[in-house]
Amino acid sequence: MTGLLYIITAPSGAGKSSLINGLLAADRGVALSVSYTTRAPRPGEQDGREYHFVDLPTFSAMLERGEFLESAEVHGHRYGTSQKVIERTRAKGLDLVLEIDWQGAEQVRRLHPDAIGIFILPPSMAELARRLRARAQDTDDVIRRRLTNAMEEMSHAVEFKYAIINNHFDDALQDLRAVVRAERLAVARQLARHPEVFKPET
Repeated sequence: MTGLLYIITAPSGAGKSSLINGLLAADRGVALSVSYTTRAPRPGEQDGREYHFVDLPTFSAMLERGEFLESAEVHGHRYGTSQKVIERTRAKGLDLVLEIDWQGAEQVRRLHPDAIGIFILPPSMAELARRLRARAQDTDDVIRRRLTNAMEEMSHAVEFKYAIINNHFDDALQDLRAVVRAERLAVARQLARHPEVFKPET
């Protein structure tokens, strides 16, 4: 059976990556699509784990060859999702998570209307600003730009099926796991997985 496709989106600093990592650790039936990006790795990031880090000419060549399901420019850098990775992973029956921005989510939904959108929200803009500063990865100018962009990004949350407010991490992770479990229990999915259960005894 083809795996489910999840789109998880959030403004920078809302805790999206930590929640996804928590989900992956707790559920072996979920895999992460590792996107391509032109931005430089942050401290502790590894090529092929958080992202495939490529230069702009390489990214542009992949885009021209039609290798990306979706691509977008975020904070001055390009990001893209490999179509082949999605097809291969879902064909194995694994559920796949796309960690992408709202622009990419819009593109994916046009091609995969069955994709399940989940938007991660911070409890407040003040808390988001605190988290961004606590990361100590960006200058004040970059943080101000991220906060401005966050307001625009959050305006698109209503376009998603689910919204999770990441106030307390453990609660938000349980919410995320609950969404994944609930989607697997939809009648159509259960019928496809266990048709014998739905057949009346004769």
